[in-house]
Amino acid sequence: MAEDNTTFTLPDLGEGLVEATVLEWQVAVGDLIERNAPLVEVETTKSAVVIPSPTAGRVVALHAEEDEAVPVGAPLVTFAVTVSDESPQAGIVGKVPTEEARPARRVRLKPPAD
Repeated sequence: MAEDNTTFTLPDLGEGLVEATVLEWQVAVGDLIERNAPLVEVETTKSAVVIPSPTAGRVVALHAEEDEAVPVGAPLVTFAVTVSDESPQAGIVGKVPTEEARPARRVRLKPPAD
């Protein structure tokens, strides 16, 4: 198994928002974090929200200090993610999965003809 560094950028948190201020990090460099665990609390002009971790891994770098404004799309945190060839990994925002899953259900776009 190998480790792959993955950088998570600040997602678009709402319509028209261009930045968010880091209020409090819920993790530190070197911490192991699970997917969907609290990562960072940020504040926008509309509200304060806690962003969950998009992946499980070890925190390698935090790219912003507390009370720092971060533009949407700027690096937020870098993870070291363990990569295994045996099982497909969940995708991270902005990263295309390497394996395409087959749809489990077929959706009809037109009603059936009688």
